[in-house]
Amino acid sequence: MTDTTTNATEGTGGPGGFGSPGGPGGDAAEAAAGRAARRAHRVAVTRQAAAVLLGYPDELFFDRLPLVARAVAGIPRGAVREALDEFCEYATTTPEPELCEHYADVFDPRRRRTLHLAHYTGGDPRRRGHALAEAADAYTRAGWRVSDGALSDHLAVVLEFAARGDTAAGEALLVRFRPCLELLGTALHAHGTVYARVLDAVRLTLPSSGHGEREAARRPAAQRPPAENAGADPCGAGVPPPRTRASGVVGQGSAPEASAEGGPPVP
Repeated sequence: MTDTTTNATEGTGGPGGFGSPGGPGGDAAEAAAGRAARRAHRVAVTRQAAAVLLGYPDELFFDRLPLVARAVAGIPRGAVREALDEFCEYATTTPEPELCEHYADVFDPRRRRTLHLAHYTGGDPRRRGHALAEAADAYTRAGWRVSDGALSDHLAVVLEFAARGDTAAGEALLVRFRPCLELLGTALHAHGTVYARVLDAVRLTLPSSGHGEREAARRPAAQRPPAENAGADPCGAGVPPPRTRASGVVGQGSAPEASAEGGPPVP
């Protein structure tokens, strides 16, 4: 795991010294707090950048792309930065029509590749509904608004909430959806798309998984989005996913709202 996901647990001081103002323990605690704050910022930048990069590649996407690329360049060198750099380079050098076509091909629910994470919870509509409601409840408790047309389980919405909304609740949602992220990441790698690198970066921001979570991520294809539900997936070709009304990078803008903007018109 790279330094973007390493917990700052070292240097907490020994007995009798921890937290002593001006003493060795106090210095160590202050240093640990500083490392934790820097890590939290790196994780937030990574998640917000990923939320933008997973958006439909329309004019607004390309307007934001240089800002995202600069933010990614500020992440310490490592696997996370390398993954996002790779995608930014691809998006920067690919003509808009070609990238739009690639996006529509990649995120095709008929091929079991969708950014709507609840579709990976299995074929039972009740389970998908519960996952949607769980995410929506988290947004409501945090006072985070998701605009009309944006579903609560869309990965870009969850990422932006984790980056700019309630960090703890957002990370809890991502951990809850970890098996879904693993299945989506595997499908994107199998398809050979550079979008898989964005998923790689997102997964690297998550805390270490336990044995039970790893087993859940290895569930068979029966747990993947059922093909018969593909027609109901709003993330098909020509429909952009939700994206922030702000500039697209942590620290830019403060409106706590995720929305569907740009690309083909959204009702």
